Amino acid sequence: MLGASEARRVALAAQGFGSPHPQVVGMRQLQQVVGRVAQLQIDSVNVAVRAHEMPLFARLGPYDLGLLNRASGTNPRRVFEYWGHAACLIDVALQPALRHRMAAQVDRPWPDVLRIRSDHPHLFDEVRHLVERSGPVTARQVTHPDSRTAGSWWNWSDAKHVLEWLFATGELTVAGRNSQFERLYDTPQRVLPVAVHAASTPDVDEAEVILVRRAAAALGIASASCLADYFRMSTAATARAISHLVAAGELLETGVRGWQRPTYLWHQARVPRRLTVDALVSPFDSLVFERRRLLELFGVHYRIELYTPAAQRRYGYYVYLFVMDDTIAARVDLKADRSRGVLLVQSAWLEPGSPEAETASRLSGTLASMAAWLGLSGVDVVGVGTLAPALLAGARVPTRFLLRWGIRRWGSSLPRAAGRRLRPRRRR
Repeated sequence: MLGASEARRVALAAQGFGSPHPQVVGMRQLQQVVGRVAQLQIDSVNVAVRAHEMPLFARLGPYDLGLLNRASGTNPRRVFEYWGHAACLIDVALQPALRHRMAAQVDRPWPDVLRIRSDHPHLFDEVRHLVERSGPVTARQVTHPDSRTAGSWWNWSDAKHVLEWLFATGELTVAGRNSQFERLYDTPQRVLPVAVHAASTPDVDEAEVILVRRAAAALGIASASCLADYFRMSTAATARAISHLVAAGELLETGVRGWQRPTYLWHQARVPRRLTVDALVSPFDSLVFERRRLLELFGVHYRIELYTPAAQRRYGYYVYLFVMDDTIAARVDLKADRSRGVLLVQSAWLEPGSPEAETASRLSGTLASMAAWLGLSGVDVVGVGTLAPALLAGARVPTRFLLRWGIRRWGSSLPRAAGRRLRPRRRR
């Protein structure tokens, strides 16, 4: 039986939190995070930073955003885009285990696919041939190829449906995203590493075990529904895989004090005695995929309020959780105000039981680090929320000063703002 605090530390360590930030973040460090979490969820909202870019910062600290673009958009790719928990950049080693999902799509055509097959049966072959000849291409490029008058081919909707269908079935894949965040479609043999493309396809049962195994390693401690949710698998498929992993000794039936459902401990999970963590996690971070697990682990009820009318929002438009050691101490609604060059804290809320002064001090340092990482000149706090007064009362070191002096002295590890004096963060 694990205690509540032990379970929190297991979960955080499994997700890659609690290790000292590296002085230099390179492809090896990125690969380590991908190896732990297996997938980075993609979301188009860019109010502060795109969802798939934030998990690396949360676990590694400031890094070159071009690193993730290279991992997903140049050979040899470390991640590829497909449907995992949602649209995700997934560890490329898992591509064979997801082929059964691609094959299943073939037998479940969408209504628009059926319509296009009936009205324009030639369309699929034409799109395939165009991508093979000219890829990687966007949907707009397929709709209006250079050799034809703009708008004279198929309408955008039909072209997009065909590309998305071929992507869903695995006939095409995504070579990356352009500056407008549009998918670049290409053939799998040009995108996937040779060894991955040539790897044999596991049968469905074996593939499901592979996915649940990766979910279990990424979560550390989880219920059956947590394991199913990680890659959005069915309850029945997850139950079969759990039985296999329990029999093999890879999952250990271990209760968690206060949880009302059976839980499983990954056999290689660490149970750290303590963790030192200062991290902001986005609504799409794999740490918080399953909201019931988040409530059971940390006592935090967390919902995305993007689509809630402004007057009805409780915490804000795009709210990040602040993980402090083995607790969630605060939540902040963040926006990168690029016109003013600041990271705007639109609201800040202290979680019940968290120490106000310490939380404000440590969160201030993390916000300054995030602002510097995004190339912003400082942090601006709006006086909304229970933690906002403490953040406003604390001295803030302008990020432009951190960029000139702090990075030169500490590398990628930025100093924290504390009181009215700048104190370098001690090495951990």
